[in-house]
Amino acid sequence: MQIQDTAALVTGGASGLGAATATALAEAGATVFALDLAASIEKAGEAPAGIEYVEADVTDPASVSAAVARAVGSGKPLRTVVNCAGIGTAGRILSKGGHHDLDLYAKIIQINLIGSFNVLALAAEEIAKTEPDEQGQRGLVVNTASVAAFEGQIGQVAYASSKGGIVGMNLPAARDLAQFGIRVNTIAPGIIETPMLAGVEQKFRDALAEGVPFPKRLGRPDEYARLVLMLVEHDYLNGEVIRLDGALRMAPR
Repeated sequence: MQIQDTAALVTGGASGLGAATATALAEAGATVFALDLAASIEKAGEAPAGIEYVEADVTDPASVSAAVARAVGSGKPLRTVVNCAGIGTAGRILSKGGHHDLDLYAKIIQINLIGSFNVLALAAEEIAKTEPDEQGQRGLVVNTASVAAFEGQIGQVAYASSKGGIVGMNLPAARDLAQFGIRVNTIAPGIIETPMLAGVEQKFRDALAEGVPFPKRLGRPDEYARLVLMLVEHDYLNGEVIRLDGALRMAPR
């Protein structure tokens, strides 16, 4: 599928995986709308060339609909949607402080899983209205899971649940949207150098890298972004969950 002269929408687009993906898509010729919360956009500063920051909450249908309308109104066909927005908070089912807080569990599910579905559904509705290319394609949605969907660690019950939901959603979403010429794929990253790791001590970061079989290092956001570009351009990849983890398999803790 062509990237040049199309519109793209990236959630969590002001930092981390989202920012790297927005930049890669813009450099490939797309007009990119990077959705994020106001605080994240303010922290990011001026948007790079080819990228427009749009304040949006992925859990709010009205907010997402307005952002999708911005992309549709660009005059370029909306072809690519990448869900990178998400949070990760640790908590065991039972601990010295008692049982896992239900509101916290629900919040992580709401943002990571329901937020991704909200964007997927509302964007797909607009993509389906576009003229298909010569292969009958109209667009692609890339969701972000995690290796925690398969090997959730101690304290990751909420996060792993949300990412497991993304994996479970992938194939039926691809099947649902096939009739409209819209593909759906999911990337499941391992340990990536994102702002969430910025405050972690170097000693601990080195220990994380040591656990990766090869390459023995943490992943980079630009490597995630390059995989997104490949998924856009590789027309026969559909309904797939791709691990991006250096063959890492997470231990219990």
